[in-house]
Amino acid sequence: MTKLQIWLLAARPKTLPAALMPVFTASALAWKVGDFNPLAAFLCLMFALLAQIAANFANDYFDYKGGVDTEERLGPARAVASGWVKPKVMLRATFIALGLACLFGIGLISYGGWNMVLVGLACVVFACLYSTGPYPLSRYGMGDIFVVIFFGFVPVLFTYYVQAGHFTPEAWLLGAIMGLLSINILISNNYRDVDTDRKTNKYTTIVLFGKGFGKSLYAFTGVAACLLSGICYESMGNSWIGLITFPFLYPHFMTLREMARIDHGRELNKILGQSSRNFLLFGLLFVLGLLLV
Repeated sequence: MTKLQIWLLAARPKTLPAALMPVFTASALAWKVGDFNPLAAFLCLMFALLAQIAANFANDYFDYKGGVDTEERLGPARAVASGWVKPKVMLRATFIALGLACLFGIGLISYGGWNMVLVGLACVVFACLYSTGPYPLSRYGMGDIFVVIFFGFVPVLFTYYVQAGHFTPEAWLLGAIMGLLSINILISNNYRDVDTDRKTNKYTTIVLFGKGFGKSLYAFTGVAACLLSGICYESMGNSWIGLITFPFLYPHFMTLREMARIDHGRELNKILGQSSRNFLLFGLLFVLGLLLV
C-alpha cells in the first residue's frame, strides 16, 4: 500500500461516524431553534474528527505495545503491528493529531468561554487513557460507559452549547441517543475479538459477560435510540415525527442477525461497516425529522 493508504487505514474511517454524527445532529438541533452558528459547528466538527483519529492512532500504538495486536488478530490490519509504521512514528502522529484538534478547540473559547478548555482537556485525556495508562479503559470493561459519555453527551451537549449558549432537554436526549448508537461500533469490534481479547487479558464487557450479552446490548441500543428520539420530538410538540427514525430498526436488526449468523472469524469485520452505515442512516433520519417539524 501507499503511505496515504496506510494512514487512511490507521485513521479507521469506519469508526469516524461516531465522531461526526453527534456534531452534525446537534448542529441541526441548534439550527431548528434558530441558533445555528456555522463557524462554531465547523470547529466542533474538526475537533471531534481529529480527536477520534488521534484516539485511533493511540489505540494502534498502545495495543501493539501492550501485546493486544497479535498474529491471531481477526480485525483489520493495524499499521504498527503489521510493520507498516514504526511505533515512534505512530506515537508522534498521535500527538500531532491531538495538537491539531486542540488548535481548532481553542477557537471554541470565544463561543463557550474558558470552560471549553476543561472540556477539551477531558476529551484529550480520554483519547489517551482509553488505550494506555495504569488502568486502560478499553481493557477493563469501561469502554462502553465512556463511549456513551464522550461520543454521546459531551459532543452533542457542547456542540449545542457553543451555538445556543445553554442546554435543553432535547440536547440531553440527543446526547443519550448518539452515545447508545456509538456503542454498536464498539460491540462490533469486541464481539469479533472476544477470543483474542480473552487471551491477552483485555476484559471488554463481552469478554466479561459473553456474546449473548453483546447481542442483547446491540439490540437494546437500537430500540432505545428510536424510543428516545420519539420522546425528543414529543418534547418539541410533534410526537408523530418521532416515528421517522424507526425504519432504522430494519437494517439494525438485519446487521444483528448477520452478526449472530457469522458468530466468529474475520467475516465479522463487515459488521463494523454495517453498524457505521446504520449510524449514519439514523442521523440522517433524525435530521430529516427536524426539517419536517
